[in-house]
Amino acid sequence: MNEYYIPTAPGEAEFVEKRSSFLGHIRPVESEEEARAFIAEMKKKYHDARHNCWCYIIRGGAERYSDDGEPQGTAGIPMLEVFHREGITNFVCVVTRYFGGILLGAGGLLRAYTKSAKDALDAAGVSAVRRWVCCDVPCSYSQAERLKLEIAAAGAIVEDTEYGSSVTLKVLVPEELAEALQARVFDFTNGTVTAASTGEAFKAVPVR
Repeated sequence: MNEYYIPTAPGEAEFVEKRSSFLGHIRPVESEEEARAFIAEMKKKYHDARHNCWCYIIRGGAERYSDDGEPQGTAGIPMLEVFHREGITNFVCVVTRYFGGILLGAGGLLRAYTKSAKDALDAAGVSAVRRWVCCDVPCSYSQAERLKLEIAAAGAIVEDTEYGSSVTLKVLVPEELAEALQARVFDFTNGTVTAASTGEAFKAVPVR
């Protein structure tokens, strides 16, 4: 299985800790050049800030970080660890700090940069990039909502819903779970509904 996780969209978050403002920005990128360009853009935009710390990971390529003047190990590495824990790649994250006059200490800085990176990622959302089996699940209106819960419990995603005389749930399921999903739908509806495969797609799909 060739699966990896990326930010769904650009994300931003801000919080204040002891009068220091931390602005977190994350962008999905495909190359180190894109990552470097975004870092340069943020440094230009926030040129009056005390620090613009950053990190990025390119799948199958570079992994870089910078404390940008903060004490060594208090910014770039903690930010990078957020994305290691979440399994995220193909991103660049910049956390800008406007110093508020109160020293935070190494522990305070570590927590602040960790929080800023995580908040930015939460704002962006996470997508899984992998091969999905596409399924149509035709059902009655009375079955639709309960089936959506069963489909989610089976590890699949309802990407779209078509309404007509009946309902058709457009479902994406990881290929290794496709047979289990079909069996679960069949059993749950006492054989009245079948999840029919309509093809495959390799793409990014929001998962959280």
